[in-house]
Amino acid sequence: MLKNSDSPPDSSSEPQPRPAHVDSPAETIISASTGKTRWARVSQRLRAEVGEDIFLSWFARMDFEEATGDAVRFSVPTRFLKSWILAHYAERVLACWKTENAAAQRLELVVRSAAIRSMPTKPKCDTVGVTLGEPRQGAMTDLRRPPQQIAQSEALGGSPLDPRLSFETFFVGRSNTLAYASARQVAQAHRGDAVMFNPLYIHAGVGLGKTHLLQAIAWSGAAHDRKILYLTAEKFMYGFVSAIRTQTALAFKESLRGIDVLVIDDLQFLQGKSTQAEFCHTINALIDSGRQVVVAGDRPPSDLESLEDRVRSRLAGGLVVEIGALGEELRLEILKARVGAARTHHAGFDVPSPVLAFVAHTVTQNGRDLDGALNRLLAHNKLTGQPVTMEMAELAVRDLVRSTEPKRIKIEDIQRTVARHFNVSRSDMLSSRRTANVVRPRQIAMYLAKTLTLRSLPEIGRRFGGRDHTTVLHAVRKIEALSDKDQRLAEEIEVLKRMLME
Repeated sequence: MLKNSDSPPDSSSEPQPRPAHVDSPAETIISASTGKTRWARVSQRLRAEVGEDIFLSWFARMDFEEATGDAVRFSVPTRFLKSWILAHYAERVLACWKTENAAAQRLELVVRSAAIRSMPTKPKCDTVGVTLGEPRQGAMTDLRRPPQQIAQSEALGGSPLDPRLSFETFFVGRSNTLAYASARQVAQAHRGDAVMFNPLYIHAGVGLGKTHLLQAIAWSGAAHDRKILYLTAEKFMYGFVSAIRTQTALAFKESLRGIDVLVIDDLQFLQGKSTQAEFCHTINALIDSGRQVVVAGDRPPSDLESLEDRVRSRLAGGLVVEIGALGEELRLEILKARVGAARTHHAGFDVPSPVLAFVAHTVTQNGRDLDGALNRLLAHNKLTGQPVTMEMAELAVRDLVRSTEPKRIKIEDIQRTVARHFNVSRSDMLSSRRTANVVRPRQIAMYLAKTLTLRSLPEIGRRFGGRDHTTVLHAVRKIEALSDKDQRLAEEIEVLKRMLME
């Protein structure tokens, strides 16, 4: 439980024995390097608990500062991020940190200074372009953006843009051709041109290139004499809330509606009824005046249940484009480009073609996993001095390979799922009771055990209260015959199968 930083110290008259697992007072001052190492482990634990999307939204830019006494201090880049984490995740973060430093009792969050915020920000990894080292050869001239473009983006109050995320560094395959072509068409339009796709809504899972395309639009559009504003949903929320607090809401609205192209990223994180209403009013005003709106999210508009119906309807009324999973050929092309980019900083780094083909074949989820796989190969090569081999690659990326084996279903899982579905107890199904409300679920559970597991009839009988194998066979044949005639029963069995396979 969190304590207020102004709370008085414990005033018990006698010192209490300290549990063995709690750090001693001398160990409660943690060095910066040790703290950052511990925060890295805590971050992985947080990522597993809250999920990839939430972690990237709220914790990816959170840095360890210091741990002294019973307090641990972290920094974040914005006041909005600080208030959101303290309101929603403070106890969770503290609990995770205490697994590394049991002496911690208080969590403190500070906003990093303006000097720190002005440093180049780490690029968001939701991209299929080159993000290791410098951009690929041939795109350098296009990516060295003029200072006036960056100044214009900052003056509009937009989120930071990464110069490497351009159309030139975006790899096109069958899964993203339409999204790329749509984004390119929007970016190449000039002020006064008729708007063809409005709004343009791009959706995809993490690491497939949504942010890359949106930032590419922002970079290219500035070259066509158009005012373009790139915002994350978090930045939009923070700007709107700050405008209300400072009584500058009218100026905030006018600044948004006076631009030519509004680009909003990670819309799934847009929260708050009033914020959503303002977002809807803004895109309506822009579209009605012939301005371009581009939005990205992790799912189609119809699946954004947290958004109001009118917002979802407005988004669905434009062009909705999905970026699919990266094909193997595209993954291999991306890996080759990343190796080339890495060589600009690590001249001796080389990955044999068979190893690249192996990684492209086995690491199938997204571009972020490809980055992770190549970073591991680079680390093994540079830290151990050993060349990259197939054995090294198999060991390094084994946890990034999603198993293709079907889920193994246990008889106990079947019994619990069927009992819960039919509102009977598992002990009743295993008993000798013969009432109708118990017999039918028992027979269905036996049927599922026979069709979804490799257990023999005698083994299934023993697991159902020591019954004979003929009883199990009778139950299986009974359910098969009934499901052929009773469509409702057949659908119910299919529902149970899906529940068990999830």
